[in-house]
Amino acid sequence: MAMELRVLLLLLLCFPGFQAQILESKERQSEGSTLYVQCPYTTQFNYYQPKVWYRVRDGKVEVLALMTHPTKYLHTNQTTNGNVTIEDDPVHATVFITMTNLQTEDSGIYYCASISYSYGYLLLKVISLNVFKELHAWELDSLSVQCKYSAWVHSTDVKVWCRSTQTGCEVVVRTDYPSAQRNSKALEDRTLIQDDSQRRTVTITMHKLQARDTGVYWCGLYRHSDITLTMEASVNVSKRTQQYTAKESGNVSVQCPYSAPEYGAVSKAWCKEGALEDCNVLVTTNSKPPQYHRTFQQGKLTIQDDTKQGVVTITMGKLQAQDSGVYLCALYEHDHIFRMVEVTLNISEVTAGTTLLGTGGTNQGTPSGDTPAPSSHVNFFILLSGILSILFILALISLITLCVRRHKQLKRRGNTQAEDTYEKPEDIAQLDSTERIESPKDDSKDLKYVTLNFTSQLIPEDPLYCNVEPSQAHRKPKDENVEYAIIALKQVPTNDKG
Repeated sequence: MAMELRVLLLLLLCFPGFQAQILESKERQSEGSTLYVQCPYTTQFNYYQPKVWYRVRDGKVEVLALMTHPTKYLHTNQTTNGNVTIEDDPVHATVFITMTNLQTEDSGIYYCASISYSYGYLLLKVISLNVFKELHAWELDSLSVQCKYSAWVHSTDVKVWCRSTQTGCEVVVRTDYPSAQRNSKALEDRTLIQDDSQRRTVTITMHKLQARDTGVYWCGLYRHSDITLTMEASVNVSKRTQQYTAKESGNVSVQCPYSAPEYGAVSKAWCKEGALEDCNVLVTTNSKPPQYHRTFQQGKLTIQDDTKQGVVTITMGKLQAQDSGVYLCALYEHDHIFRMVEVTLNISEVTAGTTLLGTGGTNQGTPSGDTPAPSSHVNFFILLSGILSILFILALISLITLCVRRHKQLKRRGNTQAEDTYEKPEDIAQLDSTERIESPKDDSKDLKYVTLNFTSQLIPEDPLYCNVEPSQAHRKPKDENVEYAIIALKQVPTNDKG
């Protein structure tokens, strides 16, 4: 089977007339991504014909995936070889190719084909695949890229690192003229190229990156004044930015971090960008002799470089409205500026009645990204909320106290009325022991009076009895007198004590 496959591949390469109408496409994928390819075929290619996915590299055919015995059942028509999967779908007459975890070495020309032992080896689709590196860095960082080349490339061949432009690829560095690192803003003076012929690897290193270095770069071979591109790298350099706000006549303090081992001995500068993208240097440090703390002052500006911690601190005092703008913390080498941090400063006017903070009528600027100091409106809102909360608590306490007092008064009033009335008017009215009128010692000489108050209307037909007994003292067992009282019922007005 392997021999037959090789014969069919040779027929394909040597006799392109056997090929049917071929679909061609270009694919551009980032490193680590996945490639999906669909290869439709017509009815002349039966589902049982073998399908193959291969590439040609360095003049050799490399079979990556092969479906030898497809069937009409979809779940059996799938084969995986490494990071490549081939699947034949006879229902939709389509071959599906999947390549996972792509690497830059996977760049090249790929072929999707169907094998017929009667008619030969017929192409279904041709894919031109370009896998590129995606690189991210911050300003002032360094970046290294490695490009591998194949065995047929000689060690004496000139390797280049070029930048893609609208007109082609502009050479930055080349192995026959490697650039030495110099103190220049030009990219070629900050880029090194090294060729390791034993490992067949070219290493490119870019120093002191700036946002303007963002772009698409290529490794390539330089032959006969032409460049053959071999590997693409997309470089994205991001700015470090800060924003500050401050009041007029106040001050602001800015801190810019950097790599102390790399740039501790390099002079630093504070400059303001102009309309023509030039940066007007306002104050700088002096790198000779190097010290851990170097402080320099120029008018209302002070710059301090902590080379041990890798932090530059700039303080601006007596701020005015015209001080608003874009500033740069930067390396300052031989009159060249390399941006470390881009700072946007906004100065607001002091309105009438505004009290400046700090000693001498200054206030500290607030950087964005950090927690800003609360404004006067926020302070007023917090104070108002506190006062309202206290008033609410006091009102609640007063209300509870009033309710308790009212409850006690109603309870006392109810007890007083209970002493003179009966809780159940349907029962026979009886005097409570506390309502009994004490009789004098001489019961025979004094009359006994009883007053009854009714809170509810009694039924006249109900009898009412009342026994009035003299005091138990001096009672004569034999001569016992009984006194009776006749009570006439009538409506008695209620005595409202409340």
